[in-house]
Order: sequence, then structure tokens, then C-alpha cells
Amino acid sequence: MHTLYFVRHGQTIWNIENKICGLTDSPLTERGHKQAEETGRKILEAGIHADEILYSPLMRAADTARHISKMTGIPMREEPRLIERNLGKWESTPRDGAKFQKAKAQFIYRFQGGESVLQVAQRIYNLLDELKAERDKTYILVAHNGIARVVESYFHEMSNEEYAAFCVKNCEIVRYEFEEK
Repeated sequence: MHTLYFVRHGQTIWNIENKICGLTDSPLTERGHKQAEETGRKILEAGIHADEILYSPLMRAADTARHISKMTGIPMREEPRLIERNLGKWESTPRDGAKFQKAKAQFIYRFQGGESVLQVAQRIYNLLDELKAERDKTYILVAHNGIARVVESYFHEMSNEEYAAFCVKNCEIVRYEFEEK
């Protein structure tokens, strides 16, 4: 078995405003920058050794990865497949809106110009399969909550309801183990 770590980006302005970010590039708040620095310290204190940090191209994840890399010395590389799900017409709407919560459970729905859960899962599962094949390397992925759901579903059985409700807090570190067959 080998290890993979997932870190959600630090707090953003739209997190505070309870808005759906999706592909909208909402920047980190001052607290978000501090959370990212603290995450780097936690990684050092926990003795986590990784070969590389792969991060989403959106600035909230890129800035989080930069802080972690600066604190830990772990090299970083942009990974385009880690970009957040395009939520189409729901971008900038309330995260806890009843209509969005219902629509979010529809895995094939593309939100009028967005991306379905199945499309996101395809790109993330392909990436995870590639990382699994690199048995001698440990990665830290820095991305978004929508991507966190897909990563969780890759490693654990989930019902549709569990998938829709799954959440990783800003700058939370989640550890996964690839099982060798």
C-alpha cells in the first residue's frame, strides 16, 4: 500500500458569503492564507513525507499549495484535472439553496453548461489510477470540495446521499491508502 493525501484549499471570500464557487476564481481570505500556512506546519509536525504536491489551477488551490510547499519544501506542480467542477447556472448562487441541493444529487445533470458528476469522476478516477500505479511516490492533492467527494468515492463505498453530503473543511488533511492487488 502507498499513501495519498488530499487537502482542500483555504477559506475564500465566497466560502464566507456562502456562494458556490465552482470554476469562479474566488481568492483566499487572509484567514485562508493563514490556514494554508498552518497546514504546512501540520504536515511537517506529522512527519508526512510526500514527493510532490499536485494542485488545481484555480488560484485558491494554487495559493494554498504554494504556502504548503514553502513551509514543507515539497515541490509542486499544477494538475489541470484537479480543477473544480463546472457548476454552470449554479455558480455564485447560495450553497445551501434548496434547488441546488436537490440538483446536486443528479449525477448526470450538467447544470446548463456545467459538468456532470460522472464527467468529473472520469477525469479524477483516471488521475488516481495513474497515481496508484506510481507505487514508489506519495502525493498531496490540493483541490476543492467537489473534487474531495470524487476522491472519497474512489477509496470508499458511498450512497448517493453520502456522496452529496460529503464535505472536507478548508485546509483539512485527509489520508488515503491505495490498496495493492
